[in-house]
Amino acid sequence: MEQPPTGGGAGARVLVVDDDPTVAEIVTGYLDRAGYVVDRAGDGPDALARAAAHRPDLVVLDLMLPGMDGLEVCRRMRGQGPVPVIMLTARGDEDDRILGLEVGADDYVTKPFSPRELVLRVGSVLRRARPAGEASGPGAGSGVLRAAGLTVDPEARRAVKNGAELALTVREFDLLAFFLAHPGRAFAREELMREVWGWDFGDLSTVTVHVRRLRGKVEDDPARPRLIRTVWGVGYRFDPATTEEG
Repeated sequence: MEQPPTGGGAGARVLVVDDDPTVAEIVTGYLDRAGYVVDRAGDGPDALARAAAHRPDLVVLDLMLPGMDGLEVCRRMRGQGPVPVIMLTARGDEDDRILGLEVGADDYVTKPFSPRELVLRVGSVLRRARPAGEASGPGAGSGVLRAAGLTVDPEARRAVKNGAELALTVREFDLLAFFLAHPGRAFAREELMREVWGWDFGDLSTVTVHVRRLRGKVEDDPARPRLIRTVWGVGYRFDPATTEEG
C-alpha cells in the first residue's frame, strides 16, 4: 500500500466533500497524516454550512453529490469568496472536467485516483494560494508586473485591471503573472502546464479552459482577444503592445 506524504500541511484546513464514506475516510486519513486539519461533508448543503461556519483553505469536492451536485456547490462557495477547489469526478467525460474548471475549480482528479497524488495536488494548489510573504510559483518574490492596464503583484496575490481588482482563481492568477513576466513569447500548452503549474503530465484542455476564463476577465472583448493571443500550431502569447484582432 502506498504511503501518504507526511508533513507540509502546516495546519491548513481542508474540507472534503464526498457522499462515499469509504473515499472520504481514505482521503481524510491521508490529508490528516500530511498535517492538514480536515473537515468532512457528505452532501452539498452540509458542505456549504460547514464552509460558512469554518472557512476552509481548500475544498476537495466530489462532482457527483446527491441533491445538489458539485458544480452548484462550487458556484455557491465561490460566490461567498475565493477558495481553492479540487474537483473529484468518477466520469471520464472531458466535458464534466471542463465544466468543473469553468465554474472555478482550480484542479480536478478523476476517480479512481491515487490518494498520495491528491495530497500532492492539495499542497501544490495551497502553495500558490498563499498570501504575501508566502507565495510561490511564477513571479513569486519578484516585483509588481504592469502591462496593458494590468497590474499584478505576485507577493500579495493581487491583480488589477484599470484600477478594478480582478477575481481570479489560483490557476488564473498564476497564468496571468506568467504571461506578464514573459511578454511577446509564444508558449505551447505543454510548456504552460509545466512552467506555470509544475505539471509534467495532465490533460492539456486544462490550459485551454484557464486561458478562456482568463480572457473573459482581462480582455475588453473576450471573443476577439488582443492580449492573450492564440498562436496557431504553437499555443498562446501575451502581446500587450498589439492592436490587432486575436
